[in-house]
Amino acid sequence: MIVSAPSVFQGLDFYQVEAAYGEEELMIRDTVRRFVDQEVIPIIAGHFEAGTFPLDLVPRLAEMGVFGATLPPDYGCAGLSPLAYGLIMQELERGDSGLRSFVSVQGTLAMYPIYAFGSEEQRRRWLPEMAAARKIGCFGLTEPDHGSDPAGMTTTAVETDGGYRLNGSKMWITNGSIADVAVVWAKLGGVIRGFLVEKGTPGYRTVEQKHKLSLRASITSELYFSDCEIPKENLLPGVAGLKGPLMTLTQARFGIAFGVVGAAMGCYETALNYTRGRKQFGRPIAGFQIQQTRLAEMVTEITKAQLLCLQLARLKERGEATPVQVSLAKRNNCFWALEIARMAREMMGANGISLEYPVMRHMCNLETVKTYEGTHDIHTLAIGREVTGLSAFA
Repeated sequence: MIVSAPSVFQGLDFYQVEAAYGEEELMIRDTVRRFVDQEVIPIIAGHFEAGTFPLDLVPRLAEMGVFGATLPPDYGCAGLSPLAYGLIMQELERGDSGLRSFVSVQGTLAMYPIYAFGSEEQRRRWLPEMAAARKIGCFGLTEPDHGSDPAGMTTTAVETDGGYRLNGSKMWITNGSIADVAVVWAKLGGVIRGFLVEKGTPGYRTVEQKHKLSLRASITSELYFSDCEIPKENLLPGVAGLKGPLMTLTQARFGIAFGVVGAAMGCYETALNYTRGRKQFGRPIAGFQIQQTRLAEMVTEITKAQLLCLQLARLKERGEATPVQVSLAKRNNCFWALEIARMAREMMGANGISLEYPVMRHMCNLETVKTYEGTHDIHTLAIGREVTGLSAFA
């Protein structure tokens, strides 16, 4: 396996955005930053190449309190601010999108709906165990034929004497084959409801999806339900309709908006250091106009993304952030993170494709991150609907 030397990451802060962070937020960011430098960067390229997830890092992540980080301490969680959580996602994605995805799915796509829509008994049973990573969760919404249109899902639940019977399938599920509990959305009497499907339930099976060229250091699975019997107490009682999964996705998209800034910052720093040291025609290529143009573009877009994230976090802290504001940040930051990765790859020439550097790994990962949890085009139409009052959706 490829082993890279750890770096000492300084980060880009062209507009002194860090001055707006609190002391605790900076401390949390720096703790995760050191963890990524010391424990993630040295091993992640090898995992990406092998198509494996570094499960041995999960206990350390739990020790740092990153799972369900914004949920209340009553349930074993850290109770952090939205900004602190966002900075955690930023640093983890600087390591790898697969690592950030694991934490995002555990904390926001699995733990959040249990907290927001679950019974008190469900919260007490699952959240402390998941915060400590003694139990792993996943989120089952996307289906083979229903991605951008989750309302068209065909997974169904019917009520039985003892509970509910699920039939259907889900696809592209992060953590699916290792999850102890899946938060699965299915139609019950034509209405979308959430169910907690536990590992080992008869009629429930998972298959890991292979042959990926993106998010290789991540476990992606298909979920299958064939007359899968779910007890009554595993229904999430607090929500009905598409509101539940959409609220959950909004929480996750917030973290993605921050996370991709970390990937962009990693690509920028790699390209900057490389072009300073790489000489052609008798001088460092960082001295050539075309390279400086690219670096200036990177600095500009990273700074804009940082400011978007900061304001979005402050709105969220006040309870004022709207889903479409989250859409704007997710759309913009994913787009530019991918463009920055592509520019960095080009600046580094043939070396840009090597796993000795993180650039093409980030580039491949960001192709997925730009697509999942709302494609670029879907977020575009959500913003368009907000500003015009007219829906372009069928």
